[in-house]
Amino acid sequence: MANDIQMKLVEALKEKGLKAATAESLTGGLISKRITEISGSSEVFECGICSYSNRIKHDILGVPNDILEKYTEYSSETAVAMAEGVRKLSGADIGISTTGIAGPNGGTAEKPVGLVYVGISTKNHSFAKELHLSRNLPDERDKIRFAASSYAMYYALKELENYEF
Repeated sequence: MANDIQMKLVEALKEKGLKAATAESLTGGLISKRITEISGSSEVFECGICSYSNRIKHDILGVPNDILEKYTEYSSETAVAMAEGVRKLSGADIGISTTGIAGPNGGTAEKPVGLVYVGISTKNHSFAKELHLSRNLPDERDKIRFAASSYAMYYALKELENYEF
């Protein structure tokens, strides 16, 4: 199913006549890549911003510095602000974001490797989901990033199914 999720998302966006945009940190453009692998995605995909640095999160996406300082870039608050920022910047109907720690380095006891936040934003509703994707396996960085991109598209798809635009 993970490989079909981008097709389902593109189809749902087409059916509703909506457009999406992404703001990716942890996934580094993987969601954008997967969406644009689908023929016809240009009808529904506005843009993808790879906002790996906090400077870009702030300067381009408009994530307030106080959120980055108080909660860090690995937080639900940052994920929501990223999704809202890319939605507003692009004019898309739904903004999708990811931030977190893919490892193998960078984790702490409070924020371990595999901690992921997915942000979803529409004009009337924004939220973040916290995920713990590490299975303490060797070389799992790519698996965490792929799973995070799949979950992000899944939550976007669920929002499209259940939300009136």
